[in-house]
Amino acid sequence: MNTKTLFPTTGTTGSMLCFLTLLFAYSACSYTLKIKDGATAYERKQFATAVQLLEKEYPSAKTRNEKGQLAYLLGDSYRHTGQDEKALPWFEAAFANNFGPEALKAQAFTLKKLERYAAAREMFKNLGIEIGSPYEYRKEITGCSIAEGWLGERKDNGWSIAQVPFNSPQNDFSPGFYHDGRLVFTSDRNMIVGKENYRWTGNKFMDIFITEPKSASPQTFDSQWNTANNEGTPSFNKTDTEAFFVRAVGANKGDDAYCKIYYSEKGRTDALWTVPIPLPFQKEKINYIHPALSSDGNTLYFACNDPEGWGGFDLWAVQRNPKTETGWDVPKTLPRSVNTPSNELFPTFDADTLYFASDGHTGMGGLDIFRTYRSEKNAWSPPQNLKAPINSGADDFGFIVENGKSKPENALSNGGIREPSKPGDLIKTGYFTSNRLLETAKGGDDIYRFEQRIPPPKPPKVDTVLAKPLTYKIILEAYVLEKIFAEPSNPNSKVLGRKPLSGAAVQAEWGSKKQPFTVKDDGFFRMELAENTDYSFNAALEGYLANSVKFSTKGIAKDPANPVQTFEIEIVLDQIFRNREIILENIYYDYDKWDIRPDAEPTLNRLAEVLRQNAKIRIQLGSHTDCRGNDTYNQNLSQRRAESAVNYLISKGIDPTRLSAKGYGESQPAALCGCATCTEAEHQTNRRTTFKVVE
Repeated sequence: MNTKTLFPTTGTTGSMLCFLTLLFAYSACSYTLKIKDGATAYERKQFATAVQLLEKEYPSAKTRNEKGQLAYLLGDSYRHTGQDEKALPWFEAAFANNFGPEALKAQAFTLKKLERYAAAREMFKNLGIEIGSPYEYRKEITGCSIAEGWLGERKDNGWSIAQVPFNSPQNDFSPGFYHDGRLVFTSDRNMIVGKENYRWTGNKFMDIFITEPKSASPQTFDSQWNTANNEGTPSFNKTDTEAFFVRAVGANKGDDAYCKIYYSEKGRTDALWTVPIPLPFQKEKINYIHPALSSDGNTLYFACNDPEGWGGFDLWAVQRNPKTETGWDVPKTLPRSVNTPSNELFPTFDADTLYFASDGHTGMGGLDIFRTYRSEKNAWSPPQNLKAPINSGADDFGFIVENGKSKPENALSNGGIREPSKPGDLIKTGYFTSNRLLETAKGGDDIYRFEQRIPPPKPPKVDTVLAKPLTYKIILEAYVLEKIFAEPSNPNSKVLGRKPLSGAAVQAEWGSKKQPFTVKDDGFFRMELAENTDYSFNAALEGYLANSVKFSTKGIAKDPANPVQTFEIEIVLDQIFRNREIILENIYYDYDKWDIRPDAEPTLNRLAEVLRQNAKIRIQLGSHTDCRGNDTYNQNLSQRRAESAVNYLISKGIDPTRLSAKGYGESQPAALCGCATCTEAEHQTNRRTTFKVVE
């Protein structure tokens, strides 16, 4: 379902995950091993440690290229720890020292997060010229202008915000309500259970806290919940007898820690919380975060980066079902009107209104807070940005509304009846999180209290056109694209962006119907879609691997405020580099083993789909080892691993005559280093699985 690309290649940045500083969204899923140099610290996501080491290493760099590399890593480490202002000059230094467009890209997005929209807009324009594709950043350029307009409206839109007294100099985020009026939230302040510091942030690991809203003295929530690992973002049922929260743990010592949703319930006799257990429907090597229970307690919403979603982190929903063995149905993604190829996170509810954070919908910089609501037939309305001052150039998320202090914002939220109101009347109060830079900010992520009041009326618009009945339409705008490689003849070099691909033939299919398109120089085609329908778009061009993208209008609501809804998809065609090895990302094997691990299956599943769509090609699966171990051992091990990949594809229905396996052992290293001096990152680079089109 991911519309971005078939195979990420070495150096692909994908969505702007690396720009987010939301600690529990991503940081809980990283290494905690000790290291000695800045580059390895960065690779292991120990960004606070990387800052310290890289600051010391940079003055000793001997070449411009080395300075550019270290400067970029230092800037990105600052950015991952929420210090965008400090990151900016290092990205500038990286670009000045030959690091290339990636440094320019980092500057542009950092300027946007700092709300320097005019400078960011120009930087995005220059970046498009630099990589040879103005297409790539057209949305960001438009978004900067929209954000400037929202900043100008903030004084007159009825919202006011103020920091809460219990913020700390560390990170405090994602508040939730407890039944007695107190707030439960996540923090890495110094009061936590564990003794060690978390090397991503330099702070403590995260725990769950509880506090009176006006208090400055929070307490840890529960000893059954908080451990030496990261915990956070709890959600409770109406009676606070059931709770769901997130814990990040690794399967074995030294493993990456993946986030899972845990369940705990309060005992009926002693009022103590039970030992938390992970929910049964969760897959391994995938992150499940930010649970939110529906008001009736029957549906759990959460964010997940399952590759079967739309891309990045998506919002999912799963129903309780006592008739199943696990007590839960199979989770399903929310529709395309809510989820994007980027990231949707932190779902919360106020009656039938869903609030969530996204960096995929048009926003002001990092994550912005949006709202949507269910309409007829369980469809979701187009998400609306809450704008400034709730949103800012920074990351804004974790929006909750106080019960009993909210009036409906749309007629459908109250059975079609709008309550009478006048300017100045209170609509709602609540809390949210932001890491914006303010003089009053305590540091990192802070929690804010908000009030929304009805703003003064605006001058009425003069409608010179007679009112007509609303005509609802769903429009799909689609682009066929190809990747721009840093080295045009090397498919394993960095992907700088995408550009329109001229001449591709596209076939749209839905039900028994088909409609052909041929794209021109802009790679563009446009189509009006039917309601409640699944579509497939298949694109092909000589010299490229055919690809398809799915889109569904199921779950997209009619909205009188937006009678014409426009969506966009991108179909990326990969150029065929015959007899050239292309690295398959995320294919890893356990030590001394060759069986396919579960975390390798999504990549091989995508390759199987490519083979189904390109029935005439034959490929060779190759496997390489690092230099450790003797030559014969490595040769045999790599051959078995390549054969395992081939056998997996055969199990997915691929004709065996189209596949061959080749083990290269340690004979063709990708990272050229002496075996004894190779870093762990270089060894990992050499342990790779590849495929190449042989005919």
